[in-house]
Amino acid sequence: MQYDPIKQSLGKIFNKTPFLRILFYRLLDILLLRTWHVKKEIKDWAKNKSGEINILDAGSGFGQYSYFLSKLNNNWKITGIDVKEEQIEDCNNFFRKAGLKNAFFETADLTTFIKENTFDLILSVDVMEHILEDVKVFENFYKSLKDGGMVLISTPSDQGGSDVHDHDKNDSLSFIDEHVRDGYNIKEIQEKLKKAGFSKTEAKYVYGTPGKISWRLSMKYPIKMLNASKLFFILLPVYYLITFPVFLILNYLDVKNHHKTGTGLIVKAWKEMSR
Repeated sequence: MQYDPIKQSLGKIFNKTPFLRILFYRLLDILLLRTWHVKKEIKDWAKNKSGEINILDAGSGFGQYSYFLSKLNNNWKITGIDVKEEQIEDCNNFFRKAGLKNAFFETADLTTFIKENTFDLILSVDVMEHILEDVKVFENFYKSLKDGGMVLISTPSDQGGSDVHDHDKNDSLSFIDEHVRDGYNIKEIQEKLKKAGFSKTEAKYVYGTPGKISWRLSMKYPIKMLNASKLFFILLPVYYLITFPVFLILNYLDVKNHHKTGTGLIVKAWKEMSR
């Protein structure tokens, strides 16, 4: 199942005006369970934060998280980086048209990007599963954080996070063809972060039973049908109108509950304060 072509098609539709782009962000906020979890973690981190705050959106993509961060506090400075030049240009154009002056974007490779002691928070959402040299990236994150800074990572777990259990080479039902690993073991990613220099880490499973059902209904099946035929775009609004209440309930349950296992991980790591 090819994800990038669908994203590009949607991008062309919603990039026509800033209003449509913001509407697109709102839809992602509702449909994508990872957004629910990430925004909750950001809000928890932001409590009692004051003064000048610098944030790195590491793998900014469409810019939806940079948009959320820029609106959450006008005094925060957000830097978004991505390897795709067209997305960087697109985000800079949109943010300029939207009048948001506290976020800017640049093309960069996470395996080489370092800005020592610069950021209070580094956000990495569904990026690390695409990068083979993950420890190198974690080392760069560590160097780029200020003392006491935190990295927040959302990534698939090895419990089927790339939909690997459904993968069939003849049918291509999963996103695994876009990933360099099937997902992280919860201990593995913490060990890699500690190897990179982080002294304190926390990790938890997300996308438990409610989340897995929600993901299939909200993302997997629609994208599978769009890959089969672009005509499904016509039926997509009706599909989501019918299933919308189900998504809300399932996403709410996934965020509120503790999961012994799950197809996603939320991982946090802190750079120790200098003595």
